[in-house]
Amino acid sequence: MVASGYHRKPRARSAKTVTSRSSMFRYLPPYKPNQLACGTGQTAVVTGWTLKQAVISHLQSYEYAVVGQLYSPTRGLNVLIRNLLANPHVRYLVALDATREDRNAGAVRCLLDFFESGFERGESDTGRECWIVRSPVAGYLDPELPATILEQVRAAIAWERAEAIAAAVERVQAIAQLDPLPVWGEAREFPMAEGVPSVLPGPRYGHRIEGKTIADTWVKIVHRIKTTGVVRPTAYDGFWQELVDLVAVVTDEPPAFHFPEPNYLPIDRAFLDSYIAQVMDDAPHRDGVKYTYGQRLRSWFGRDQIEQAIAKLVCDSGTARAVMSLWDVRDHDAGDSPPCLNHIWVRIGDRELSLTATFRSNDMFSAWPANAMGLRALQQHICTEVARRGGLELQLGPLVTVSQSAHIYDDCWDNAERLVSNHYASLHAIRDYDDPSGSFAIALDGDGAIVVEHLTPGSGEVTRSYRSRTAMQLYRKLAADFPALDVEHALYLGTELQKAETAARTGQSNRYVQDRPLRLDFPV
Repeated sequence: MVASGYHRKPRARSAKTVTSRSSMFRYLPPYKPNQLACGTGQTAVVTGWTLKQAVISHLQSYEYAVVGQLYSPTRGLNVLIRNLLANPHVRYLVALDATREDRNAGAVRCLLDFFESGFERGESDTGRECWIVRSPVAGYLDPELPATILEQVRAAIAWERAEAIAAAVERVQAIAQLDPLPVWGEAREFPMAEGVPSVLPGPRYGHRIEGKTIADTWVKIVHRIKTTGVVRPTAYDGFWQELVDLVAVVTDEPPAFHFPEPNYLPIDRAFLDSYIAQVMDDAPHRDGVKYTYGQRLRSWFGRDQIEQAIAKLVCDSGTARAVMSLWDVRDHDAGDSPPCLNHIWVRIGDRELSLTATFRSNDMFSAWPANAMGLRALQQHICTEVARRGGLELQLGPLVTVSQSAHIYDDCWDNAERLVSNHYASLHAIRDYDDPSGSFAIALDGDGAIVVEHLTPGSGEVTRSYRSRTAMQLYRKLAADFPALDVEHALYLGTELQKAETAARTGQSNRYVQDRPLRLDFPV
């Protein structure tokens, strides 16, 4: 254990004396109260990714002030410090940094770096003014929190890092035997700015977004949710903006993964390396530690499902039964965080291997990029093994995620809007004329009728021909026959059809040439 030097030999005290503190102290968090277990002691216990119940089950409520989890340094730290400022009777902090997930997320380390090393003025990764924790792990505090008050809480709270549940429990119980310390200041509440997103009308169910890379697709996803997502309350003392049944298709993510420069993703390569291990590798069960996706895939049901899928595809490359399930029927009764990723399906077609993953609930801003890259790594592994063992020529096909609840939490709305503002316009400005539905050749015949020929992608073979004197009749027919047209392609066709009709209606059919400006001899 690493401590700040507050080890004192506890004085033996009766349970009656200790429990009498309940009339003196009571933890009252103004933020996220339903996510916390509140008691009457003077110790805040932060459990990181370890389930808080694994610690609470060994303690009495008078032994702690509060027990809560801390997943993210950029989202949770700000709330945690605000709650401590509102409860100045808290004089001790025990932070559990026990798992690979804790080390990967870095939230507990960032919290302890705040107490040990302090903070400085700066900007978040989206350019927002804030206090930055002096830590290798990015952590931000709102600038309206006065530096003097933050320094007071740093000086007032003695902190300690524990690497196991038993060690954390031992220290909390030992502190509970000490004489109570006076409050370090007045209770202070600093309201958090709450932005209300403007929501445009749009379909509530069934959305499709496609991109070449995970980074590009992510920006499009965030834009869609922030534009038309419905604002709903969550079970976690807040709100999220949500789309239901969002299908994201990533077509060309490179094997080494694409990170933009500068990197605007919420993860970096170091984080990704550790996260991929959580998806690919088995993990032993440990008290208080949540499952990992790798554990669910490798051993949870007594079978290695990844190996099962590979063997199935090697035996029958055309099978539609290469399925991996992460949902356990017992998860319906689980009290804490059943898996968000529930189902994986792998398919071979046209000598390429695709992977489709279904999430019941998906944090699209903070989690989806890592989810997608972890799944892509799994897809690469399966593709390589099936090709090697089965003697097949295979390449990676698309990665598809189906997010049944695709949402962005309210504490990320500001960052999401900045991401869209900074990157969506330039991304959308890149033109891609490869519509899977094909292309269309438009011309006017000698009678002044508009003729449209549908051409297949690639070879350009004519499959259908349409003829009419009005653009409206033609675009209605095309919309019925090709409902999956790319939006920009469809708008382009409407423009070209109207140009052709205008040229024919003015008796200047010879003036119309597709993709060229329409120059008439007289104004229309």
